[in-house]
Amino acid sequence: MSYLGEEIGKLGFGLMRLPHIDENTIDVEQTKLMVDEFLAAGFTYFDTAWAYPGSEEAIKKALVERYPREKFQLATKNAAWINCKTREDAIEQFNLSLTRTGAGYFDFYLLHNLGDTRTQVFEDFDLWNFVQEQKAAGKIKHVGFSCHGTPEELDAILNAHPEAEFVQLQINYADWESPAIQSRACYEVARRHNKPVIIMEPIKGGNLANPPESIAKIFKDAEPNSSCASWAMRFAADLEGIITVLSGMSNLEQMRDNLSYMKGFKHLTDSQKKVIEHARVELAKIPVIPCTTCDYCAKVCPMNICISGSFVSMNIYTLYKNYEFAKNQIGWQKMRLGKKDASECIKCGKCEHACPQHIKIRDELQRVAQTFSK
Repeated sequence: MSYLGEEIGKLGFGLMRLPHIDENTIDVEQTKLMVDEFLAAGFTYFDTAWAYPGSEEAIKKALVERYPREKFQLATKNAAWINCKTREDAIEQFNLSLTRTGAGYFDFYLLHNLGDTRTQVFEDFDLWNFVQEQKAAGKIKHVGFSCHGTPEELDAILNAHPEAEFVQLQINYADWESPAIQSRACYEVARRHNKPVIIMEPIKGGNLANPPESIAKIFKDAEPNSSCASWAMRFAADLEGIITVLSGMSNLEQMRDNLSYMKGFKHLTDSQKKVIEHARVELAKIPVIPCTTCDYCAKVCPMNICISGSFVSMNIYTLYKNYEFAKNQIGWQKMRLGKKDASECIKCGKCEHACPQHIKIRDELQRVAQTFSK
């Protein structure tokens, strides 16, 4: 498929979850094997980021030093909202990424995770002009951004920056109609602006590879030999206007499963679409905290508790029983929003008066604190 003048396959190799030898050491040799099979299957898009520990250095060894530069596309990201006090600090992220990867230039460069207060950081540091300067200098081929924000935030960003060539969005069948993530609405905003989309989190951090048993049964009854992950990936890849679908593969087994149905990808049949819609509807019936992340509660919380972020993580744990992933999500949300832990709630009740969903927030925060204190 050709987008922005690039021939890119439907599958992109997300480098956030590479195999590890131990907690702090990426398994470069296994990564090399995965890179080799990925390229041999005809796929060429690799996605890393300045903020992924060890990822840029690993892909230098596994890919950049082993293949001609024109044989692949490399994307990385700038997270100017992390520990950057000046424009120079943010620019140093770009320079460091060039050094770490040894790539010479980036085919796709993203301003990372726009939305909420992070959007303004890129404006304050004038990074939109910086990336255009780097594009003119030949160090970037295509400029875009990633966004976990609301459809309204995405629309405002695209109105302010029509020069963005693409947008990277969280899209999967579980979040398609989610009031918290709003995958469908965000996708429709991007399409309305005629921006091609790179999809991230198609398997929701691996959770849709192991959905609740009732959901897995729906898929297995329809196609006994297809993995649950394949249904999630195919849902994303079936959408129009998609540059590629990123999968954060951690081992050769995951790589081979993805390649088995993404190579020579065929669009979903009507019956397959009905199976996924059935699964989505049934997944949505599982009781979770009915938080829509409107954050009215956050505006009145005197302790600056990460309320909606805590509820998102609790819902992930309820649905997928993935404790470590859910706990890490709370940590990420607290860092992203600059908020405090659920355990610091003083039970004043102001949040509950502000909540349009009438959630018993104090009780739920106590449950969150107890669940993730292990």
